Amino acid sequence: MANAASGMAVHDDCKLKFLELKAKRTYRFIVFKIEEKQKQVIVEKLGEPAESYEDFAASLPADECRYTVFDFDFVTEEGCQKSKIFFIAWSPDTAKVRSKMIYASSKDRFKRELDGIQVELQATDPTEMGLDVFKSRTT
Repeated sequence: MANAASGMAVHDDCKLKFLELKAKRTYRFIVFKIEEKQKQVIVEKLGEPAESYEDFAASLPADECRYTVFDFDFVTEEGCQKSKIFFIAWSPDTAKVRSKMIYASSKDRFKRELDGIQVELQATDPTEMGLDVFKSRTT
């Protein structure tokens, strides 16, 4: 289960919660954290369907890396209600270098475990994952 390059396993709960978000829309967002001592990615926070983008942004630590998935609802120019699942690699400039390296080396393998991601973003500060960025990536 562990990746030879990074040594990180993915807890089954990560895949289960992602499937619930994708298929049943049980959550608005999921924040994932690498638990270094256990060498695995775990679910840190689940955002309820009624929670907003602001709740999502506030759930990310200012000085620690995280992986997140956000179910973004939007309306097309034709007036159709749609949604896209965004994967965001949150790696703030103020995070420790070791943490940034671990998250960067584990990202691709972790992302492969989450089948159904439609858009990927890399963000080092909140402006790189603002609502305007989400909207621009839906077309």
